[in-house]
Amino acid sequence: QVQLVESGGGLVQPGGSLTLSCTASGFTLAHSAVGWFRQAPGKGREGISCINTDGNTYYTDSLKGRFTISRDNAKNTVYLQMNSLKPEDTAVYHCATSPLCAYDYDYWGQGTQVTVIV
Repeated sequence: QVQLVESGGGLVQPGGSLTLSCTASGFTLAHSAVGWFRQAPGKGREGISCINTDGNTYYTDSLKGRFTISRDNAKNTVYLQMNSLKPEDTAVYHCATSPLCAYDYDYWGQGTQVTVIV
């Protein structure tokens, strides 16, 4: 069964860091581009970052420098390192797969909650 599972979310204070994981089962994640998205309460889904199979990475301009995407093909996992977190980063974070970044995404995880509390 094809499945993506996000983990690593939680509560953090402003300025703190979290690392989210997106782990695949039932298929080889190395064969897919993987994107991270987030959706805050009452807002639409926002694309954050994407990593292609060749390791090339892309970020939305507003988050460049604070967030870093990476992949460990041996662990079938893609990570999102988030630093200097702000209250406005509070959202449910999802990962999804695609043949290439900027193509349509096919498989989605259920999401992990990140809450930045003052």
